[in-house]
Amino acid sequence: MRILTWNVQWFRGLDGRVDVDRVLRHALDWGEQPHVIGLQEVAQHYPGLEGAGEADQVEQVRAALPGYEVFFAAAIDEWRPGRPTRQRFGNLIATRLPVLRVQPLALPYPADPAAPSMPRVLAALTVQAPWGALRVGATHLAYYSAAQRLAQARALVAWQREAAAVAAQPPAVGEEPPDTPFQPRPHAAEAVLMGDFNAPPHDAAYRELTAAAGGAPAFLDAWTLAHPGTPQPPTFRVHESGAQPVTCDYLFVTPGLAARVRRVSLDSATLLSDHQPLLMELDDAIGV
Repeated sequence: MRILTWNVQWFRGLDGRVDVDRVLRHALDWGEQPHVIGLQEVAQHYPGLEGAGEADQVEQVRAALPGYEVFFAAAIDEWRPGRPTRQRFGNLIATRLPVLRVQPLALPYPADPAAPSMPRVLAALTVQAPWGALRVGATHLAYYSAAQRLAQARALVAWQREAAAVAAQPPAVGEEPPDTPFQPRPHAAEAVLMGDFNAPPHDAAYRELTAAAGGAPAFLDAWTLAHPGTPQPPTFRVHESGAQPVTCDYLFVTPGLAARVRRVSLDSATLLSDHQPLLMELDDAIGV
């Protein structure tokens, strides 16, 4: 099972060209037709983003990915007087696995008047993996505000802890008939969390996600599992002249998935975004 994450910078390459089809063709080819694709910085109707115009990139993604279901979680969803359309910006998950549940999560947005900022969101699904129900989440944490980024990381840890607790002790089955909101549903203890965390490995947000606080950590960095002793190469500003490359895009897994991590790859060559994509392969057969 292959999972790809990529901050696509509203599909704008380093040549300045915005082209959804071009980016997704590369994702499909390099990612070997991933089962799950998580994208960050997808825009709808944002002409202020260089080259984006009034495009609805969510619909363009749907058109470019036949055979995938596409789920968009808008961190920003707003209407400005005089505009004909709403403006939305956020994260997207496309998958060719059966989708059992859709549960996006707005992340904390504490006041930080010293930093430019915008709201953030977790796009989250429960999919039917070959071995059972699995949560997958794609997110993009605060860039300028360390306080907001840390609060968002803590919320992601809480998201995982709560879901694992509910999976261990699922709700009682009541007497309501089928096809009501109280009907039984799958609860997945394990999760893959991916995206642009805007946090190098020394950042407090990264440490929060991977800390062993009172037991097992909520998440493990899949790169370190697949490449022990080898730091993950930079994923941001790798090809920008005069810029300092940064490692901030990750694939995380919960501890119960650690044995399934077969490989993690980084495409350090592509120039189709200001970020580099990551691909993880999970073993279907472990524990079967």
